[in-house]
Amino acid sequence: MLSMESLWCSSETELSALRLCKSAERAEYRFKRKPSKSLIPQALLHAQPEPQLRHHRQRRSGTWPRTRSLNAPSPIQQFGPCGRIMKNSAMVMQIQDPASQRLTWYKPPLTVLVIKKIHDATIITPFVQLVHWLVHDKSMVVFVEASVLEDRLLSEYGNFNLVKERLMTFRAGTDDLTDKIDFIICLGGDGTLLHASSLFQQSVPPVMAFHLGSLGFLTPFEFNNFQEQVMNVLEGHAALTLRSRLQCVVLRKRKDDDKDKKKPTTILVLNEVVVDRGPSPYLSNIDLFLDGKHITSVQGDGLIVSTPTGSTAYAVAAGASMIHPAVPAIMVTPICPHSLSFRPIVVPAGVELKIALSPDARNAMWVSFDGRNRQALQHGDSLYVTTSVYPVPSICAFDQISDWFDSLAECLHWNVRKKQQQKQMDELSDATQSSSDTLDDIENNHDERPTDT
Repeated sequence: MLSMESLWCSSETELSALRLCKSAERAEYRFKRKPSKSLIPQALLHAQPEPQLRHHRQRRSGTWPRTRSLNAPSPIQQFGPCGRIMKNSAMVMQIQDPASQRLTWYKPPLTVLVIKKIHDATIITPFVQLVHWLVHDKSMVVFVEASVLEDRLLSEYGNFNLVKERLMTFRAGTDDLTDKIDFIICLGGDGTLLHASSLFQQSVPPVMAFHLGSLGFLTPFEFNNFQEQVMNVLEGHAALTLRSRLQCVVLRKRKDDDKDKKKPTTILVLNEVVVDRGPSPYLSNIDLFLDGKHITSVQGDGLIVSTPTGSTAYAVAAGASMIHPAVPAIMVTPICPHSLSFRPIVVPAGVELKIALSPDARNAMWVSFDGRNRQALQHGDSLYVTTSVYPVPSICAFDQISDWFDSLAECLHWNVRKKQQQKQMDELSDATQSSSDTLDDIENNHDERPTDT
């Protein structure tokens, strides 16, 4: 079992230094009796890293320098002299600290899937450069979609014919890529990452996304020095953000004359599943259940069930809060509800949501999964949503915290305002004095006016 000391330290050198300093702190504590005010051990606050360790730390990206956990402290399980939490043998879940989630390879990656935004002339040159480098310099097997090679813009690129014959192709929805891909590289915007998620309905290989699209909230890497950045990832020098996905199961009502039992449809989504009224002019009337208990009935344009990653997509446009992707949660956001008190809510990630039409609903409801696979749900049909055990391991450019806040600032302009220099106190007093003098002048002029006779 890991000790608390090992959780604070990132190397054996820091661990040994911490233990020596803590023994000295105990002796000092016996005489001074002054407890530490900081939660961080004093040895780590004052210890200077060795030159080699400092250089090695700087060349590594991600949460390598972090000394604090992103998880909240475990609560005390005893309350007062008599009360405590009952031990449950079924409690076997262990939540890993997001700050310690780093990529490692137990064998060198050999196959890489390159996903590019099609019909975009600006991505042709970066795509050819990347594929040529992976095939000739790194001797990797590169997979691309068949529709990419059919792009007319790419066929007119002269240097691409030198590497085209060595590429492996597949078609989405037809060919199974399970256990065939070691690594994924996306070139484009956020849609390329969503497409990569849809290709793998179970375990997803690590995804490295380059910002070559319009928004780029989920694509933290710049393409300028792609060779160095890809090499860092291939060597295992990268932090990971495990972006949770939602497992959506559609159960259809079985008709009396239907002899064949329909198999439930299961889809994993990275952003959100949206239930709306479709083309009907009437309000949707949807029943929402949580772990089998009826929570509320939704009357409005629809409902958004999103992951923390999807909280900055459609949900935030509907008034939801923005949640860091490391937070285990599910967000439920109404779309234009017929009630001003229906605010977005956040529920634990382990619950199961059930969405169905209310018995008195006038029209069907329509559901879409990450903007795709749109289909109608009739009376008797149900949609079950819970957190999947297969997240999308998104590779960080820096770390889980910096990447997210950089995206908030650069893409969504979060809390951006016009900066104005505050006036000094003497200027404010002068302005107040001048305004009071003006009021006095007005009153004097009012008194001097002749009265009507």
